[in-house]
Amino acid sequence: MRNFEYFNPTRLVFGKGTIAKLSELVPAGSRPLLLYGGGSIKRNGVYGQAMAALAGFQVEEFGGIEPNPQFDTCMKAVDKAKQTDRDFLLAIGGGSVLDATKFVAAAAKYRGNDAWGILKKWAPVEAAIPLGTVLTLPATGSEMNAGSVISRESTNEKLFFGSDLVRPAFSVLDPETTYSLPPIQTANGIVDAFVHVVEQYATYPGPNPLQDRQAEAILRTLIEEGPKALDRPNDYEVRANIMWCATNALNGWLSLGVPTDWAAHVIGHELTALYGVDHGTSLAIVEPGVWAHQRERKKEKLLQYGERVWDIRDGNEDDRVKKAIRKTDSFFQDSFFQSLGIGTRLSDHNVPSEACALIAKRLANRDMKVGEHADLGEKEVTEILSLRI
Repeated sequence: MRNFEYFNPTRLVFGKGTIAKLSELVPAGSRPLLLYGGGSIKRNGVYGQAMAALAGFQVEEFGGIEPNPQFDTCMKAVDKAKQTDRDFLLAIGGGSVLDATKFVAAAAKYRGNDAWGILKKWAPVEAAIPLGTVLTLPATGSEMNAGSVISRESTNEKLFFGSDLVRPAFSVLDPETTYSLPPIQTANGIVDAFVHVVEQYATYPGPNPLQDRQAEAILRTLIEEGPKALDRPNDYEVRANIMWCATNALNGWLSLGVPTDWAAHVIGHELTALYGVDHGTSLAIVEPGVWAHQRERKKEKLLQYGERVWDIRDGNEDDRVKKAIRKTDSFFQDSFFQSLGIGTRLSDHNVPSEACALIAKRLANRDMKVGEHADLGEKEVTEILSLRI
């Protein structure tokens, strides 16, 4: 096992009715800025619960944060936080709202001329406004990690930054807030969580049996519980299990001391930035391509994955690896996207074949090589995407 350090101060408050605890969780005497998305929290009652809990605070609001949050929108929120002298941020929403709030927290204290440097140049985050979250869409794990992904329409970029200073002080996870999610958001969230796990698991063998078993437990739970969420959207236990899986998928536990991949995420971000493909859908498109292209190098872990997650034990090794990839591809398509009329190929989303080389070139221009060996470059990325046309 590799050396590692782990730090996570986020307090999780899980269960029905827990939004009321915001009155205790938000620091007494603070001046919170409440950030949210398109207004669904006002329709589903979450906003009302939050404002009732915050009755003793002087709350300012900033709404309108988009899916794949935009840099320009975030900077407007930064201006609002500064102009109204806010000293605490409260995000209510899914991963996009949480990621945007983390960036706002860092950008509001940034001393440079252009806060885009936090993402583009990985300029160090030296200070940030404290923040908390109320999660309404389980997917990204942003409620318990230090990462954030922000898009910029003017440059067609979608970039990541991370800092311990933007870890939430607390996160409220009430599964009932997810009942009203549209089916596509539910599906994308489950696929996102699933791929978060395999990007930390399906690499190459190492002496990490605990992390392997933790990953396999989350994957099997998502396979069992995920499809139920579309059939029974108001089933509390199903929603609770999915929410807890998504948090565990990317709170840092699975990656401790192990190699990680993230090729599918890096490539998928380009599909979103250039062609507007939903994040979860982009991962369902790309991950099977990564595995098919890298199946010899990932062979041992894919065999383990096939046996322990899908109970694939019959046939020779090559057949079992191919079956594990097919089972995963079918899980994404058959369990979620098929019923929604969405495909998991590039052509299903009007992404032209020339996008394969274009995306590969964009990554090469940033000197980015991906995969657990950090050696998949322009040629390999083109080949991976070509498998998913």
